[in-house]
Amino acid sequence: MFVVLFACQGNAGRKTADDSAQSPRQEQAVEPQFPFPSIPSTLTEPEERKEYLLQHYWDNFDFSDSALVNNRDVSEQGFVNQIALLADGITGPELIRQSMDNFCSGMEQDTHARKVFMQMAEDYLYNPNSPFYNEDLYLVYLKRMVQSKALDEAQKSTLAFKAELASRNRVSTEATDFVYYLPDGSKRSLKQTSVRGNRMILVFYDPECPSCHETLQQMMDDTALANAVDKGNVTVTAIYTEGNEDAWKKALPQMPENWIIGNDRMAVKDHALYDLKAMPSLYLLDARKQVLLKDVPYGRIKETLGL
Repeated sequence: MFVVLFACQGNAGRKTADDSAQSPRQEQAVEPQFPFPSIPSTLTEPEERKEYLLQHYWDNFDFSDSALVNNRDVSEQGFVNQIALLADGITGPELIRQSMDNFCSGMEQDTHARKVFMQMAEDYLYNPNSPFYNEDLYLVYLKRMVQSKALDEAQKSTLAFKAELASRNRVSTEATDFVYYLPDGSKRSLKQTSVRGNRMILVFYDPECPSCHETLQQMMDDTALANAVDKGNVTVTAIYTEGNEDAWKKALPQMPENWIIGNDRMAVKDHALYDLKAMPSLYLLDARKQVLLKDVPYGRIKETLGL
């Protein structure tokens, strides 16, 4: 994947000296390129050029051209470049909103383009396994599409629910409290759970889920984590979120004795308390149950804890 260099004058569609020497047959073989907007020459400062580029990013893209939309080397690459620029950490919220509006205003006008690009936004911004996973951008996109006149009320309702779910348990907020049951049947809440070492790894899991098994095994094989838990530097709380209590109990002997193992009896899912879009779902909390990391791979937590 590449990122647009906004500090340079856009050359999309322009011929170079080498291009002019090509035969007509060679020119016809040139693959379609994303039609970046031409940045006015009067804009000389990098920030001005970046602002113009992001505000007009999709102006020259023909969303009614199904072949162009289906050409992922053009459409998907263009989308990836845009979100890479928006997620650079220095682009302001208003420019992000304007750029996302430019994208949505274009793609929502054509049924096929809308279907393709809405799925693309879901895959890239909302899938935790995506290298471009970004809830902040995803929420800007969702809030814009909820206002779309091209969608019916059922579609808008679905997007609004996703926005509400994605807004919960965000970094620097207090994790939503819930009740869970220990193997002996006693009841406890997340808020009541003591945190040793001011750090809790909260894991939502299902022992019958292959990816859960893989992640849990990775954690159990990690001697650095085991030592940190033994020394009281980290607390691990693993919560079963499904409805098969027999499956949960059958897997209990495989779980570490120094972890807190609980069964929420479907409370988290039934009340949509956490966004469990992929399992397992891992959070890092502090002793006050403030979210430090949300829905991240175990490697990210391990790195943050310095294990």
